[in-house]
Amino acid sequence: MKIWTSEHVFSHPWETVVTAAWRKYPNPMNPAVVGIDVVDRRVENGILRTKRLLSTEWGLPLWAVRILGADQTCFALEHSAIDPSKKLMTSQSTNLTFCNELSIMEKLTYTPHPSIPGSTLLKQEAVITVHGVPLSSYFEEFISKTISVNANKGRLAMEWVIGKINCEVQELTKSVDGLTASAKRCISEDLKSSQYHFQRPGS
Repeated sequence: MKIWTSEHVFSHPWETVVTAAWRKYPNPMNPAVVGIDVVDRRVENGILRTKRLLSTEWGLPLWAVRILGADQTCFALEHSAIDPSKKLMTSQSTNLTFCNELSIMEKLTYTPHPSIPGSTLLKQEAVITVHGVPLSSYFEEFISKTISVNANKGRLAMEWVIGKINCEVQELTKSVDGLTASAKRCISEDLKSSQYHFQRPGS
């Protein structure tokens, strides 16, 4: 068994990071995730609980393909929970493909950073267990390194989505400002027209 852990700080508010987590894929920064399907979603006691099926392409090396038998689209099941009152998001996933030979249980936790205002702390943990195949310890080490590389790609993917969200907010703000300015001009012109008719001699 191999345990991998990591922490990362996003210089963005918790609400923004959680929104980005939902919009993370598809993403050019981490093309390994090729599909996401929502299996179930419900609200329980103010907590949004979601079950999703993730489709990924591992890109296994030849020696791993010989051990597992094939390099194919792999599936994982993800359970997530968002508690807005506590500002806590958790996500737990486990692989479905190759589950007889390989078990990968990964957990992510997003919380506001305890000492950096306006920032979000991401904690990640993965437990890798290989059983019933040769070179199990070597395989576990390889999977651990792969998870580490993908975690870095995932953080870049998050920043990419956050950038898109910020651009959308700016465009929306400009649009609202434009509509507000247009409305003010119309109101001003209507007032001037009303005053003209009211003050016109003989009226």
